[in-house]
Amino acid sequence: MSSELAGGSSPENDVTHYSSTSPAERPKTTGLHVGEAVPGVAKVDPIIIADNVTRAFGGVKAVDVDHLEIPRGVITALIGPNGAGKTTLFNLLTGFDKADSGTWSFDGQPLSGTPAFKVARMGQVRTFQLTKALGLLTVLENMKLGATGQRGEGFWASMIPALWRKQDAEIEERAMALLTKFKLDSKADDFAASLSGGQRKLLEMARALMTEPKLVMLDEPMAGVNPALTQSLLDKILDLKDEGMTVLFVEHDMHMVRHIADWVVVMAEGRVVAEGDPYTVMRNPAVIDAYLGAHQELDLGVVTGRISVVDADPTTDAAASESFTAEQLESAGLAELDQEEPK
Repeated sequence: MSSELAGGSSPENDVTHYSSTSPAERPKTTGLHVGEAVPGVAKVDPIIIADNVTRAFGGVKAVDVDHLEIPRGVITALIGPNGAGKTTLFNLLTGFDKADSGTWSFDGQPLSGTPAFKVARMGQVRTFQLTKALGLLTVLENMKLGATGQRGEGFWASMIPALWRKQDAEIEERAMALLTKFKLDSKADDFAASLSGGQRKLLEMARALMTEPKLVMLDEPMAGVNPALTQSLLDKILDLKDEGMTVLFVEHDMHMVRHIADWVVVMAEGRVVAEGDPYTVMRNPAVIDAYLGAHQELDLGVVTGRISVVDADPTTDAAASESFTAEQLESAGLAELDQEEPK
């Protein structure tokens, strides 16, 4: 992690370091926010708006998000150290878990308390850290399950093939087109259990597209993927944006984040601590601190001027926080990074 953050200051260095696996450069989308890029900043055209969303487990707040907006039509990365609450937030937004409090909307429609299957039908789909392919079905059958509005799913209608045969053929044609795009067409008749980890990631992403979504949420898409498939997966994520979809993904690979994300949201201890474009965020002292654990005695809100001393976290040193500047914190964090660099 430390080497990735240390390299964040030089796009030229990034390209050189990551050239073996990075996709061809595509233009980044800018002008996404209104005003200064601070946590909770308003977006020009948000597709998701969340307010006061909390979720606690055993008294520990896994998610405590005051305000968050996800910009439409671009690729947004959600990053943070392990335990930051990223996947829990995913689960809440997609209906796989219930929030203790808060409201959120998708494309102008309220989603709070909406079950996962209804969220998917509205055009917001997700993948998982651990793939959810049905191993004893073929790859093609897995794809066809992703299509919505299938007439043959009704009990009585299923008994009359004439009612659904034409639609089923159209669904199969669309599924094969996506499998071809994801280079899985040769595996169409194989059981999904026979696929490699990377191929299952591709299958899960392709199956999500069968719903023709507006927003695709990817939870650690690169986890467990063979490097030989990394290029293909990166290109497919970039293609989603080119096809007019919005992408929100969780990832720990900072090189990937810098190369494909238009916007980055950083979480730590359940809260959003930073937002902005990839290169700016990687230099943010709150981000360096979240990943390295440096200066935990300081309240980052006071250091960066977001809150006053009287509102400082009681577990921190408020006086030290007030006298410490963001520049000092950044310098200290980068110095620690340099010390951790392999010699």
